[in-house]
Amino acid sequence: MTAFIEAVDLHKTYRVGKVDVPALRGISFAVQKGEFVSVVGPSGSGKSTLFYLLGGLTRADSGHVTLDGIDLAQLSDAERTRVRKAKIGFVFQKFNLLPTLSAKSNIEIAQEIAGNRTPDAAHYDRITSLLGLSKRMQHRPSELSGGEQQRVALARALINKPAIVLADEPTGNLDTRNSDIVLNMLRQSNRELGQTVLMITHNPQAASYGDRIIHMRDGEIVTSDRDPQWTPHPMQSS
Repeated sequence: MTAFIEAVDLHKTYRVGKVDVPALRGISFAVQKGEFVSVVGPSGSGKSTLFYLLGGLTRADSGHVTLDGIDLAQLSDAERTRVRKAKIGFVFQKFNLLPTLSAKSNIEIAQEIAGNRTPDAAHYDRITSLLGLSKRMQHRPSELSGGEQQRVALARALINKPAIVLADEPTGNLDTRNSDIVLNMLRQSNRELGQTVLMITHNPQAASYGDRIIHMRDGEIVTSDRDPQWTPHPMQSS
């Protein structure tokens, strides 16, 4: 089976004052189509740096990230932006909603940015309903709870049916109820639509939603455990 996401010998070092601080020390792994992979590790283990590299939001010092056969290292900034628009939905710990727009407009703007001229109304209604947002669409972020804001952010990430969903600590600021809603929605999208999900988390319970858990420490992968029951989604098998 061909890897859908592949990281090969990724190295990344940050300069802090006069000190070089290695964030990634030769990370390599592959994710198959339709897989839900959780990446866990303590603070400073390199999880978020890995997230930014996989999403094409920054460049590695060396090594390669390949998404669906596209080597991001070979692309210009504009080309990487086009790949992100076409293939990736992002969910961040900080909701990054536009404060002057309603929840509805915050979701719809993702469709406009992606150039989605024929939105799937049924998909929109299903996502907002499952996330419990149907009655909150006209509210601005300041009028929503933290859990509701994260659910809007998740709806925005899923609205264009991206092939890949990258989530960085999506439940980090949420209570148990809202965490369950977000994680169940990610799992449902993965299972029903065959979306490939890679979630960064420090929470072992959240990580358990994945088909596989990659454990990181000090910029390296220390273990990778697969759920023995995992099989590729039929829409995504190759």
